[in-house]
Amino acid sequence: MARKPDRIRIEVFGPAGVAETAEEAFRPSNEAILSLARLIGRQMAREQFERARALERKQTRQNRSSPMR
Repeated sequence: MARKPDRIRIEVFGPAGVAETAEEAFRPSNEAILSLARLIGRQMAREQFERARALERKQTRQNRSSPMR
């Protein structure tokens, strides 16, 4: 697995001497948005996983504490 940078770099660009297309002009912000969306998605997945694990642990505790017949 490739090493990921510890920080997200945001570069500020001055006015371009040559006219850019709209796609080229927004490319840096699109990459930043995708990076942020990726981070948010991972956090949401971690939280969902933890909720599922907590529910499993709760059910396991309840099953152990219920009287045997």
